[in-house]
Amino acid sequence: MSHPVAEERPAAHGDALNLVRAAVAEAAGPAAAAQRVVDLLHDRFPQYDWVGIYWVDGSDLVLGPWVGPEATEHTRIPIGTGVCGAAAATGRTEIVPDVDQDPRYLACFASTRSEIVVPIFDGGEVIGEIDIDGSDRDAFDEADARFLEEVAALLAPLRPRA
Repeated sequence: MSHPVAEERPAAHGDALNLVRAAVAEAAGPAAAAQRVVDLLHDRFPQYDWVGIYWVDGSDLVLGPWVGPEATEHTRIPIGTGVCGAAAATGRTEIVPDVDQDPRYLACFASTRSEIVVPIFDGGEVIGEIDIDGSDRDAFDEADARFLEEVAALLAPLRPRA
């Protein structure tokens, strides 16, 4: 698979990145900004069926803002457990083209066929992640990963403070 340079990113990603920047800048606080970002990602990309942000809390990931057809039962995930926990533990974006073929996958919805999990960093430390489910196999690719990594950088300052 070729790796296009940033200038060759899909136009939809560039447009959405500008919208994310505006949403973060215009929101009435960090929680509202994070919710606007998940709403925007869900609304702009039809293959993004369920979009959520998990924030690191001690040794767990805790569900923050999300949007999708239904709530997940996985509102608290130990770091190291499942695809989400693996991404938090390694600091690497995880693309799962077929959740039925990945033993780490924690089933949330019967409709989910693929998943992408992108860590959110602050000073080199994983502080959260973007978790997106798709109802089609192979719904996510390297272009999605690079785009969502840019979105994650914009989300880092929105981390809830204790």
